[in-house]
Amino acid sequence: MRGLAALPLFVLYGLAEVLYFLMAYVLRYRQRVVLKNLRNSFPEKSAAEHRQLARRFYRHFAQLMVEILWLRQATPAQLKRRVEYPNKHVLIDHVEAGRSVLALGSHAGNWEWILTSGQLQLDVPAVGVYQPLNNGFFDEFMYKLRTRTGAELVTMRETIRYMAATRNRQKVLSMLSDQSPSNPTNRYWTHLLHQDTAFYTGADRLASHFQLPVVYVSIQRVRRGYYRIVLEELFDGQSALDPNQHQITEAFARALERDIQAAPADYLWSHRRWKHKREATERVH
Repeated sequence: MRGLAALPLFVLYGLAEVLYFLMAYVLRYRQRVVLKNLRNSFPEKSAAEHRQLARRFYRHFAQLMVEILWLRQATPAQLKRRVEYPNKHVLIDHVEAGRSVLALGSHAGNWEWILTSGQLQLDVPAVGVYQPLNNGFFDEFMYKLRTRTGAELVTMRETIRYMAATRNRQKVLSMLSDQSPSNPTNRYWTHLLHQDTAFYTGADRLASHFQLPVVYVSIQRVRRGYYRIVLEELFDGQSALDPNQHQITEAFARALERDIQAAPADYLWSHRRWKHKREATERVH
């Protein structure tokens, strides 16, 4: 892994083409999951269009894999050049006012470059919420990648305790909020891409309890290896907020749906996002 990570990025992109061919045509990596997700999310498209989207996703995913590897040797100057924040004032205005901020992202574009590049763009610590991987080697490898520019990590389970302990310390807390929750007592159901979709409710509870402004992080691919991060305020951190109304989660779902429809091949379709089904007692908003 270290040897591959040391290769120049243009060489790694050559490797990505090999990975793309293997995943799309030989291994057919999670092909049933990918095509099912695409069919359900875009019922207006034909079967040929679904297959074309799947191929575009596999190429994106292969490039994403080598970009994550390359992160091990990327310099701060290179990351700043490849990840732009055209309206970072949306977040910095809150920081300059003395507030911590909750930033909500998704598995779109290259989400692994966001925490590392964000740390370089801000004057306060960037803290990522993560779920430890089952494989110890890859968990350690990814932990080192994500923290190599000075960003911090906190596990999902420890987030509330961490925020309480660091209440007086300014920071940007970053979460990927499009994951699929299994616990019926901790999820909110809404429609996403024509499907009943469950979301974690942690963003609403964190914002309400700690009076955090909330910013949506739109990860947009400009071209291969270059990304634009557009920020959108979902909550100002000062208005009244009832966490049981899930105002923030609903706003996040609508922004996410808009971004996926704008660049469908750049989303993580191999993930079983809709594997959990709504129970009879749970209603869809």
